[in-house]
Amino acid sequence: MKEKNKEIWLAGGCFWGVQAYFSNIDGVTRTSVGYANGRGKNPSYHEIQYTGHAETVSVEYNSDKVGLQTILEYFFHIIDPTLINKQGNDVGTQYRTGIYYKDEADRIIIEKFVKRQQKKYIVPIAVEISPLENFFQAEEYHQDYLKKTPGGYCHIDLNSLPEFQTLEEEYFKPAKKDLKSKLTDIQYMVTQENSTEPPFDNEYWDNHKKGIYIDVVTGEPLFISNDKFDSGCGWPSFSKPISENVLIKKTDDKHGMARTEVRSKLGDSHLGHVFTDGPINKGGLRYCINSASLKFIPENEMKDKGYSKYIKLLDK
Repeated sequence: MKEKNKEIWLAGGCFWGVQAYFSNIDGVTRTSVGYANGRGKNPSYHEIQYTGHAETVSVEYNSDKVGLQTILEYFFHIIDPTLINKQGNDVGTQYRTGIYYKDEADRIIIEKFVKRQQKKYIVPIAVEISPLENFFQAEEYHQDYLKKTPGGYCHIDLNSLPEFQTLEEEYFKPAKKDLKSKLTDIQYMVTQENSTEPPFDNEYWDNHKKGIYIDVVTGEPLFISNDKFDSGCGWPSFSKPISENVLIKKTDDKHGMARTEVRSKLGDSHLGHVFTDGPINKGGLRYCINSASLKFIPENEMKDKGYSKYIKLLDK
């Protein structure tokens, strides 16, 4: 049982919001706030700007329910990892970002994760990665501060813990050599080579069944049938994705046009483009998506195939 209980220490700016955020994550068993990796013992809140301690949250979690990589993905969701000694409106060394560990095996996971994240940023990631040298519990009034003081100061959006956030450890992209055998020719050309399938001659353009559309490469959930509409363009059209965080949008100026390309977040599959000529009553956007990028799971198969939490979206 002890092996299942793990602990990591995260510095992400003001620790009030970071603690409140991680307290709501399934698998996290306990959180506490304190001061880490500075000089001297038992500093007070008003001393840490001089002692070099960082406002830090101790996150204890059940590794059978949530892995360290998932914890880190949530962490990067609420910080700007490129800022130095600053998060939100708070400035100073006590507000630096950091990931502190005791287990050497955790260091390997952390470094690999941050290396992958760096590909998303032009400037260097400034998150401190270090063994935990010391951690002193903060004063009692800081513990669970936002539970005691609803509406108190918080530099992060506590509603930003998305129910339908997709995580790297849930959906894997096969190696490129394996994709050739996994995908059909048109699926490979569209998802991996940015091709476009012909309109009105693809699998889902006129599919009206209830269910979920997932990335054909990784299985990552992307769109729900409730948001599909007939745009007349000959490709599947959606007014929105399941969540904005499942997509990556890029400027596409090929073919003499200025368009916004849409790719899946985890699989980096080319999906299609998003336009601003969608139904006004649905938000005004049209996600024009290649059928070859998608796999459709009908409602009656969603539970057995691991998409049960998305079923309630079909009832809206």
